[in-house]
Amino acid sequence: MVKTRQELIKKYIEFFKKQNHKEIPSSSLIPENDPTVLFTTAGMHPLVPFLLGQKHPLGKRLVNVQKCIRTVDIEEVGDNVHHTFFEMMGNWSLGDYWKKDAIKMTLEFVTKELKIPKEKLAVSCFSGDRNAGKDKESTEIWISLGIPKERIAFLGKEDNWWGPAGEYGPCGPDTEIFYYTGKKVSKEFDPKDKKWVEIGNNVLMEYNKTKKGYEKATQKNVDFGGGVERTLAILNGLDDNYQTSIFLPIIKEIEKISGKNYGQNKETTKAIRIISDHIKAATFILADPKTIKPSNTEQGYVLRRLIRRAVRYGRNLGIKGNFTGKIAEKVIPIYPEYEELKNNKKFIIQELSKEESRFNETLEKGLKKFEEIIKVGKKEISGKDAFLLFQSYGFPVEMTQELVKEKGMKININEYNKEFQKHQELSRTATQGKFKSGLADNSEKTTRLHTATHMLNEALRIVLKDENIRQKGSNINPERLRFDFNFPKKLTEEELKKVEDLINKKISEGLKVTREEMSLKEAIDSGAHGEFGVKYPEIVSVYTIDKFSKEICTGPHVSNTKEIGHFKIIKEESVAAGIRRIKAVVE
Repeated sequence: MVKTRQELIKKYIEFFKKQNHKEIPSSSLIPENDPTVLFTTAGMHPLVPFLLGQKHPLGKRLVNVQKCIRTVDIEEVGDNVHHTFFEMMGNWSLGDYWKKDAIKMTLEFVTKELKIPKEKLAVSCFSGDRNAGKDKESTEIWISLGIPKERIAFLGKEDNWWGPAGEYGPCGPDTEIFYYTGKKVSKEFDPKDKKWVEIGNNVLMEYNKTKKGYEKATQKNVDFGGGVERTLAILNGLDDNYQTSIFLPIIKEIEKISGKNYGQNKETTKAIRIISDHIKAATFILADPKTIKPSNTEQGYVLRRLIRRAVRYGRNLGIKGNFTGKIAEKVIPIYPEYEELKNNKKFIIQELSKEESRFNETLEKGLKKFEEIIKVGKKEISGKDAFLLFQSYGFPVEMTQELVKEKGMKININEYNKEFQKHQELSRTATQGKFKSGLADNSEKTTRLHTATHMLNEALRIVLKDENIRQKGSNINPERLRFDFNFPKKLTEEELKKVEDLINKKISEGLKVTREEMSLKEAIDSGAHGEFGVKYPEIVSVYTIDKFSKEICTGPHVSNTKEIGHFKIIKEESVAAGIRRIKAVVE
């Protein structure tokens, strides 16, 4: 019987390898070149180019376990099943097998490999709307495999539809599988009954959303996703994910530090769950090779919000002094295969402690100020007051919203946003990303910018005479490219001009851009550059810009540099110690 995380993951990967799937590594938590979201939110995220029809070097059947961060439902964290950081088991068919095989494999893995009784399972299918019909095909397949009609629910787009990842692209209905966590399972499936917990979801991408509407896709894809945490809880007969071995060492440490016991009452249990979840998520974000630090923008803002929310709940438990670093130390041994956790342990603990100390200096004063503000007796606090708490005391607005909600009040959020816009460009919707398109839309502009990014990478090495320069992060939208790289000092105006001129010279030469597939070893031996700290599969795509640049990459790219247009650097700045950032456009 499967009892541990490692056993579950091993069983899952081995089962799908037997079904001719090739294993791919877990990607970075910071999506490569895709500004549609700030974090990798699902295993399919790094596979968007291949879902759009690009050939994957390892073939049409893939499997992995992907580390993910989701912050859209951060307020839900504190119950027994929600997490900010989680691992997702994923298997994909890129234009290969379809609904019947996908559903059959999912059910076989769940019932035969994991020994979960079919009698405790139910499913949901897409009910249909004006854009796409009812998913009768999946329903009939489930019935043929022994799931009774009473255990099949039909739900709308909000529950049983995925995508597209950007404004346009592949999308389709999904069919979810649920497990009953209660004692006596009812004959019929009621999706509103919280005892039915979703353990897996097959997304069936049979449509393509275009400017004209929904069309049938030329390449049909299957994307299965299943949560490691929820599945492990079920296999251990638990209805609380936080009672599994993935969380217990962390919870024991919080109990030791706080002197409070998990389960002693509702408030204490919620606080311990939030602290353990948020510090785990923060640990993984800090461990990422992209070197994210707490800040007031983008991923750094989310990281700051997670740490500060954990610190606030630590205060509620009566914890004195800095504690986040001690909890992070308990997270690292739970995930031995993620080398970045061990390699960056010093950085993780240092950044957690710095942010915690910074917030602790103002937390007490900020809470006193908050109490003064609400004493006035209004049902709503002004946006100006909420902004004051952010600017002077470091309270993320979401934290103020939470404090206000606990008092049965609300914030004038429109006024807050106006105050905020006056001051700086930080968007309070940082957790959902800022752009509607990115590489997911494969537009001509993003493709041109992507090839320009490769040229920038090489030009920096040439102009700065430093072969050790490597990409540390990249973000592209139709308006501009953003490229992070390791370099110890600010670039001079002369250096930036030389970089710009070299790129434009190479663009005007009309260099051919070619793609080859080869083993990772062959790619490295041939001189192809890869992104620092990234794990690549055994077979990779290599893009060569004739006699100028060679990089491991998934694309897409132009076929000739003349298609790029004129390259122009608009900004160069520091983003972290030893990390510089260039923003540029093509005209």
